[in-house]
Amino acid sequence: MVQDAVERNMITIGEAINNLLKHDPEISIANARKIVDTRNRLTHGYDDIENLQIWNIIIKHLPVLKLEIIELLNE
Repeated sequence: MVQDAVERNMITIGEAINNLLKHDPEISIANARKIVDTRNRLTHGYDDIENLQIWNIIIKHLPVLKLEIIELLNE
């Protein structure tokens, strides 16, 4: 259940980034394209994403994304 919840949240984040890119392709979010690509891989059920990759995203990239979003909201 936890894995499903995490993946669902990652899909939601990826969809949000995708929508942002449609409105502003130059938005200052590092790895925006990779976030959307990961969302697509999760959404379409590709089996090439391992739990270790998901964990790596959570630990290394999610905190950076959070700071970038906070900065954008403060502009």
